[in-house]
Amino acid sequence: MKTTFRLIIAALATSLLVGCAGTNFKRPDPGVLEVGKSTVAQVNQVMGPAPQTGELMKNGEKLKSLRYVYAEGAGAGKYPGVVPARAMVYLTHNDLLVAEEFVSSFPNDATDFDDSKVSAIVKGKTTRSEVASLLGAPNGKGVYPFVKTKGDAAVIYSYAHAKGNAFNMKFYNKALVVSFDANGIVTDVEYISNGEK
Repeated sequence: MKTTFRLIIAALATSLLVGCAGTNFKRPDPGVLEVGKSTVAQVNQVMGPAPQTGELMKNGEKLKSLRYVYAEGAGAGKYPGVVPARAMVYLTHNDLLVAEEFVSSFPNDATDFDDSKVSAIVKGKTTRSEVASLLGAPNGKGVYPFVKTKGDAAVIYSYAHAKGNAFNMKFYNKALVVSFDANGIVTDVEYISNGEK
């Protein structure tokens, strides 16, 4: 999870340093691309060629990343002083989409979530519907090898923002990945946060 989030922060940082950057993109409607089923060619067909690509290791497997990033240096973000930016990251393994994550600090589609509720998620007990009741709709999904166990599926809640200017940029990010077994029971909870709010 840390590696995935570093990809988003690096992409946002690069974009923010040059002010308005990247090509604005539309997040695909639910179901247009499906984790565990869609191919790299289908991602490219829906999103266009990825402006940024990379590789990372996750659970012993090499994943490829396709990143789409957009930032507005002069706009207003969800919170005072926040630079509005959004990123869409797709992770693939053997040409198959294994994770997708959308992050935004724009007011109209911000992905911030209430991390004070993370402690209410209990391995072996909490259900997928209970997680959705606690935190709302996720902004990402993943399957093995993005998650640790074959057969499990994960939901992702993540948020990132930047404040300041090119000479004094401060970043904040947080991410929660909750994995479920085939019965929809939580098998793993990973949470991370870094930086200044």
